[in-house]
Amino acid sequence: MSNNYEERVMMIAAGDLQEFVPFGRDHCKHHPNALNLQLRQLQPASELWSSDGAAGLVGSLQEVTIHEKQKESWLLRRGVSDVGEEVEYDEELYVAGNMVIWSKGSKSQASAVYKAFTVDSPVLQALWCDFTVPQEKSEKVDNGDEVVEKCICILQSSCINVHSIEGRDYIASLPFQVANVWPTKYGLLFERSSTSHEVPLSPPREPLPTMFSMLHPLDEITPPLSGVFGSARVQYVADYTLRIVFLNEEPSIVMTYDTVQSLHAVWALRRVKPEEQSTVLKFSEQVGTPQHMATSSSLTAHLRSLSKGDSPMASPFQNYSSLHSQSRSVSSPSMHSRSPSISNMAALSRSHSPALGVQSFSGVQRFNFSSNTQSPRRHSVSHSPNSASSDSFLAPETEPIVPELCIDHLWTETIMTMREKNSQASKVFITTDLCGQKFLCFLVESQLQLRCVKFQESNDKSQLIFGSVTNIQAKDAAPVESIDTLLVLEGNGNLVLYSGVIRVGKVFIPGLPAPSLTMSNQMPRPSTPLDSLNTPSKPLNKHLGPLEEGVLLSPVPELRDSSKLHDSSYIDDCTFQQLGTFIHAVRDPVHNRVTLELSNSSMVRIAIPEIATSELVKRCLQGIKSILPKEIAVQMLVKWYNAYNAPGGPSYHSEWSLFVTCLMNMMGYNTDRLTWTRNDWEYLLNSDYHRNLESHPLSRALRLDPLETSFPKDDFSPNLSLDSSTLLFTHIPAIFFVLHLIYEELKLNSLMGEGIRSLVVLLVQLARDLKLEAYIDYYYREYPALVKSSRQTCIIDQAQTGFMHHPSFFSAEPPSIFQWLSSCLKGEGAQPYPYLPGVCERSKLVVLSVALYILGDESAVSNEASHYLFRITSGKYSFRHSTSVSNLAEKLVIWMTNVGFTLRDLESLPFGVALPIRDAVYHCREQPASDWPEAVCLLIGRQDLSKQACEGNLAKGKSVLSSDVPSGTEAEDDDDGMNDMNQEVMSLIWSEDLRVQEVRRLLQSAHPVRVSVVQMPEVSDHEYIEEKENRLLQLCQRTMALPLGRGMFTLFSYHPVPTEPLPIPKLNLTGRAPPRNTTVDLNSGNIDVPPNMACWASFHNGVAAGLKIAPASQIDSAWIVYNKPKNAELANEYAGFLMALGLNGHLTKLATLNIHDYLTKGHEMTSIGLLLGVSAAKLGTMDMAITRLLSIHIPALLPPTSTELDVPHNVQVAAVIGIGLVYQGTAHRHTAEVLLAEIGRPPGPEMEYCTDRESYSLAAGLALGMVCLGHGSNLIGMSDLNVPEQLYQYMVGGHKRFQAGMHREKHKSPSYQIKEGDTINVDVTCPGATLALAMIYLKTNNRSIADWLRAPDTMYLLDFVKPEFLLLRTLARCLILWDDILPNSKWVDSNVPQIIRENSISLHATELPSSEDLNLETLAQAHVYIIAGACLSLGFRFAGSENLAAFNCLFKFAKDFMKCLSAPTASITGHYNLETCLSVVLLSLAMVMAGSGNLKVLQLCRFMHKKTGGEMNYGFHLAHHMALGLLFLGGGRYSLSTSDSSIAALLCALYPHFPIHSSDNRYHLQALRHLYVLAAEPRLLVPVDVDTNTPCYTLLEVTYKGTQWYEETTEELMAPTLLPELHLLKQIRVKGPRYWELLIDLSKGTHQLKSILSKDGILYVKLRAGQLSYKEDPMGWRSLLAQAVTHRNSETRAFKPETISAFTSDPALLSFADYFCKPAVNMGQKQEILDLFSSILYECVTRENPEMLPAYIAIDQAVRILERKEMSETFELWQIKLVLEFFSSRSHQERVRRNPNRGLFMNSEFLPVMKCTIDNTLDQWLQAGGDVSLHSYLSGQPTEESQLSMLACFLVYHSVPTPGQLSAGGLEGSMSFSELLVKFRQLKMPVRALLRLAPLLLGNPQSMVL
Repeated sequence: MSNNYEERVMMIAAGDLQEFVPFGRDHCKHHPNALNLQLRQLQPASELWSSDGAAGLVGSLQEVTIHEKQKESWLLRRGVSDVGEEVEYDEELYVAGNMVIWSKGSKSQASAVYKAFTVDSPVLQALWCDFTVPQEKSEKVDNGDEVVEKCICILQSSCINVHSIEGRDYIASLPFQVANVWPTKYGLLFERSSTSHEVPLSPPREPLPTMFSMLHPLDEITPPLSGVFGSARVQYVADYTLRIVFLNEEPSIVMTYDTVQSLHAVWALRRVKPEEQSTVLKFSEQVGTPQHMATSSSLTAHLRSLSKGDSPMASPFQNYSSLHSQSRSVSSPSMHSRSPSISNMAALSRSHSPALGVQSFSGVQRFNFSSNTQSPRRHSVSHSPNSASSDSFLAPETEPIVPELCIDHLWTETIMTMREKNSQASKVFITTDLCGQKFLCFLVESQLQLRCVKFQESNDKSQLIFGSVTNIQAKDAAPVESIDTLLVLEGNGNLVLYSGVIRVGKVFIPGLPAPSLTMSNQMPRPSTPLDSLNTPSKPLNKHLGPLEEGVLLSPVPELRDSSKLHDSSYIDDCTFQQLGTFIHAVRDPVHNRVTLELSNSSMVRIAIPEIATSELVKRCLQGIKSILPKEIAVQMLVKWYNAYNAPGGPSYHSEWSLFVTCLMNMMGYNTDRLTWTRNDWEYLLNSDYHRNLESHPLSRALRLDPLETSFPKDDFSPNLSLDSSTLLFTHIPAIFFVLHLIYEELKLNSLMGEGIRSLVVLLVQLARDLKLEAYIDYYYREYPALVKSSRQTCIIDQAQTGFMHHPSFFSAEPPSIFQWLSSCLKGEGAQPYPYLPGVCERSKLVVLSVALYILGDESAVSNEASHYLFRITSGKYSFRHSTSVSNLAEKLVIWMTNVGFTLRDLESLPFGVALPIRDAVYHCREQPASDWPEAVCLLIGRQDLSKQACEGNLAKGKSVLSSDVPSGTEAEDDDDGMNDMNQEVMSLIWSEDLRVQEVRRLLQSAHPVRVSVVQMPEVSDHEYIEEKENRLLQLCQRTMALPLGRGMFTLFSYHPVPTEPLPIPKLNLTGRAPPRNTTVDLNSGNIDVPPNMACWASFHNGVAAGLKIAPASQIDSAWIVYNKPKNAELANEYAGFLMALGLNGHLTKLATLNIHDYLTKGHEMTSIGLLLGVSAAKLGTMDMAITRLLSIHIPALLPPTSTELDVPHNVQVAAVIGIGLVYQGTAHRHTAEVLLAEIGRPPGPEMEYCTDRESYSLAAGLALGMVCLGHGSNLIGMSDLNVPEQLYQYMVGGHKRFQAGMHREKHKSPSYQIKEGDTINVDVTCPGATLALAMIYLKTNNRSIADWLRAPDTMYLLDFVKPEFLLLRTLARCLILWDDILPNSKWVDSNVPQIIRENSISLHATELPSSEDLNLETLAQAHVYIIAGACLSLGFRFAGSENLAAFNCLFKFAKDFMKCLSAPTASITGHYNLETCLSVVLLSLAMVMAGSGNLKVLQLCRFMHKKTGGEMNYGFHLAHHMALGLLFLGGGRYSLSTSDSSIAALLCALYPHFPIHSSDNRYHLQALRHLYVLAAEPRLLVPVDVDTNTPCYTLLEVTYKGTQWYEETTEELMAPTLLPELHLLKQIRVKGPRYWELLIDLSKGTHQLKSILSKDGILYVKLRAGQLSYKEDPMGWRSLLAQAVTHRNSETRAFKPETISAFTSDPALLSFADYFCKPAVNMGQKQEILDLFSSILYECVTRENPEMLPAYIAIDQAVRILERKEMSETFELWQIKLVLEFFSSRSHQERVRRNPNRGLFMNSEFLPVMKCTIDNTLDQWLQAGGDVSLHSYLSGQPTEESQLSMLACFLVYHSVPTPGQLSAGGLEGSMSFSELLVKFRQLKMPVRALLRLAPLLLGNPQSMVL
């Protein structure tokens, strides 16, 4: 056999030849800064290359000197997209000079620069590396444990730059010269460049480590440990003879080379275990030599000593040496044991800010001794080297360095006798062979050897086990990942492909001369291998004849003989060399592409071809590979690869026939003599199949005459026997069985029809030859047209059959997936179905899902046993009734999504098989759970839910509904601060009137007010102007109160743009006087205006503006500072803005530095805003930093000796409230003690604490209440403080107690101004104490405390209490007795003591009762205040509930108070008191109706807004507009909560004593009014139509949990609506019939609904077919038309295709209606089909399962084909049979019985009609002579050809057993039908089929067709 022929057979053609130039080289020339690089002299440097499978190639440069010519290097890797999935392009990292260029590109698209970096000094190396950021160190908190930062690292001589894709930059300075950097799975690994002349210093000291790891650019650089696998001894890697030659990420291994012993070793790299860290860091007594101590400390100190200015070149590292150890052992390449003597293990902290990370080593001060001084003190054991005096072993500031990685020794290569000195591997990679075995290959260039070591994971996955080494002669090599091979460049210039260590063949590169062909006579002409098969002239050259078995596969031992590696002679080489260009190196392998360096220094990139392209061949190869032994499998694949990829190889279409030829050759067939493999096309034309298949476009187009085949039909010539010596002969049965399973698998994919037909032909041939009757019969039933009477069999000798290996899993009965499903549906026990992992995934899925859904076995999917052939079931199944079916459907759907089954997979399943799954999907679609993951919702076709799930996973950002108003649109009223509201949602909530515009008009404070004063004749002009200005002053009292309400109205409605400052609308205190619209101004000097009048108003204005910002906005510290105003007038607004940011949680982002900045300015307002804001942001956290901040402002919290700080009074008040907020609900003892004392803080000697004492005392009381909120009597550890008694005393008065505690020395001298004596000043302390009691005992229903708060019931006692305090007492009492509050006026009156009730005037009385001994004034005032207090408590109890009874009750009292005001008796009670009470009641009303925008309350508020004269001061306006704001809280999106925390906040905000004028803070600090924000919670649910993405109306059904007051109830709400508080609810469902139902179950937890509400409350809903939204069709009448057609009469044509658009927006359905349902002229009999299509379409659309449309049509088409007797394959018939069986299956019947009103899945009339038609057709065939052929089939005689198809249909449809089964059943002698019945019981044949067979079997041929 000539050598060159063998070469030709072994050739593999490479494709895609392209010239390769690194993209960066060209880009460098044009890149700025490139002028100083002499790029013209660039030459590819031959560097050391090492490759790494995971991260691409890493080029390592040796020492670069600048004076040389410019070096360049580059590495390529497979493109990585942002998401992480694989993408088809290469990424290149190119380095030259100071530049690094990262580009991306592929052969289809041009390369483009992704990033370019230029650094200060020459780049030594650039590489990609992924750092993992451990969770506690990163700011973002995701679900995963670790965040991966994809980075690019650039190494320079003194530092390394790291740039992450997100845009973070780090620079880490390096404390030593780095020889090399390697990316690892965990971070970077550095190799210190050790100079070879390191000599031991005089005291023999520990050698320094040579490797260092850095897990993150901000971490310290630490030396890794090393140890032998499994041993406990660990130490630092300090052997300078070890060089790293390779590092791989997955598996994480390091390969090193020992320069002394010339050996390679492999180590596993992993994170250090904590115990190993402690071992290394422990101070060990045993090895207590001074040297050890000295070194450990000196290493630490040295590593930390590198200060910023030090150049590493000058570092003292050069002086350190490693001991040159003589005792070398192979097992552990000499690592010196080192027991560091460092006792403490300090945690390393990482600095968060990248800028600070530059100095990861602390400065010089740690470097306590010079490494050069060899002082004798080193040897003293008792002291540490640094200081003779200190007893501590180490200087305290030198923390130990904690190692983070560890390498474990895994393998060292064996020592060879002749080992050359320099045999370091120049290239290492990991490759996988075609059967998945892994090899570690390293190329030793000096010996031209590629050494391959096989390795695998141990069974427990903990360790890698290495095998023996195989050597392959090679000059260079590279892995080809995607096809599991490697490319070897041999010494003579040949490129050879290997798989593992098995040679596959030479690679032929078109365009490059192939070395061995230069001698041959001529190039073989490119042709298909099939052309040259049958010519007798070349008998040996059969394409893959059986004879070449030995030649093709040179076994491995032969390869070891390196002298004659190949037959190609030396002359070949010479000729080759003379040709000039030859391949000189192989580099940059990516996927299947690799670059060849040619000798003329140009480069070429080639692609190695794939193993197979057609899906079918891939499947078969995979199956056969998985079942054969590995060696045989590799050989088979190698043969196939060579055949497939020969130069001029096959085209795509003939791939299958080539595969069959190749496979059968390997099985021992002589493919030349086998008819059908010669030409598939010929064979097909010759079969009936082609005539039957009219629909096949080719046969119709070509109409070829059938060619005569060269063989007669029954030619049993002896040359057709099989050759038993071939590779696969013994495995024929196993291969046959696997191919059969693949055939079954492909039947489950309706897109693989062509492939199935090709496969059947092969299977039939094999089945015949193996004489498997059952299989032949089975294929005949499936494809009657393909499987004719026996054509050609090849004889297998009986003797040879014995050699065949019949595997244990081979079953005589053909496994059939359809048959298996059918018997499951019928409820018969089914045999376990064989399954081939990795190949038959679909079969497994279908089998398991049917087992789960039909048989109801939940364990089917829960436990997964993966045996080789997976026996899924064993024993009989019986349907169990235990599980409720609905959750079976859910289980199935959820399981299917978990295994990755999608809608597209479902669509490609045949309709019969898919039906049970579709049924489950249909169920779940009707009643889904709201918390399913996105994938499940997509599968069941609920886009509304999948979108909801998808939105739920997004980070909070801009919401779908936020209205983006362009800034220019509303220029004229742009500045009232209310135009960012979401109009769309508000217009849905309040659709029938313009109340929102009205509110906006009432609350705007940016326009001048209208001052209308009529000039009387007697008034002079000057007086008139004064009159106007006085009137304006009155109006300004109102204007200044408006911002508070505006803040409520616009709460959280805006997402600011981070690049623009927040617009704060200006507060306009001017007026316009009609008729001439002249401006009226307060600053004219005509009247006295209070100084600083607008201070607090602008503060409130700032808060209102800041509260617009939604909590979800993206805001950072810089933006907050950026908003700081330039001019000082606006400082108050900015102070308010800061407070608002705290309330919406953004102030936590403000840097501490800035907070300090603001506080030192000493601006009172800023301090108030900041302190309250910060505290609100840290609510209840006990945050220490904030506590310190607040304590500075509270003298009581400072130590007694501290300096007196002059803190403004209001700031102290704010700080005290701040303490309450930060410690809310914590019952912190010290805080409580101080606050308790502060309620009664006495005035100091020098006017300290003398003014506005009330507000401080109130603040202390409120704060104390917050700290102990709701704790009641279980205040643990505070019993000695007697909190309740002390508070009682503050409330009712009495002697002061002695003040124990730290402040007593401050209070020695009493105040000189205020004489209080030793009694408590109740006027100051009562409000705080009362509210503190209310909050501590909130909702505890504690009767005894409540009785303390009861209003006094004798006149004498009443005289002692201020009437206002009665309001507070009543409120406090009701809050404690929370559960007793009832929403009716009777309950309100019951709070009034008897004496008042009997003697007081009712609120309506007109004249006074006269009485001498009673003070009527006191009684009247007490009466109104008590009622106001009760009303306020009602407001708290029903806050945000919109409770109708509470509303009516409060509304009645509001009306009463208004009548009172105009009644003559008003003067007795006092206008001021009545106004206060009215404001309180109005606020209570607004609380109950919060967010609802109730019209009646709005009218009241508007009425109050209009009253501006008389008693109406600033405080009342404040209250009225707060009420208005609460009513429209957050534009209707927010409501109030009644949680303890919310009530505390509302008590602070709505404290019922209102300021007299705008700068009045005497009784209550105005800033606290804004704390209502802490009680607001989003409760608006906005349904959004998922198709149009707009808000819409939807009917909700809300179910309340039962409570002591009412049963569990359900009410209907029209959304968008405010939901009740979530803890009251059991569930919410979106009700039909217009929208798909959706249930949110709150019993499982409210977090899901909370997250929906916090993201603007968007709930996606989906309109059902044929329904219109409530907006278009409010009454539901228009949809009824559609409904009427649904329950249609028999007249189908009543429906016009146009109307379908009302039902569905699915474009596929619309076009179906268009093309298939529109009648045209002269339709004829097609009209009937049209009607059918119309009704099917209607059915599908109205029943909402359009996915059934294809199934309906397929069933109809199949039945029609059967009627025409043209069915050539029984596939569809099988499907119809499965459908019928599903609907009659017991499990389906159960479901229908259990849930009778559920929508039927398929039309009840359609199936019976179809079934009937099939029965009739088959029965007619039987009568018309079919019985004869049936009889001959059953008795085993051949039937006539024309009847074959119908016979097969009959057999399949009626499940007739095979003749073999019948004869086994012993049916011959049966005499009567009853006997037959008994005998057929085992064969599981249905009775109706038996009735049709009985006449034939019983021998009386008259038919019994019923």
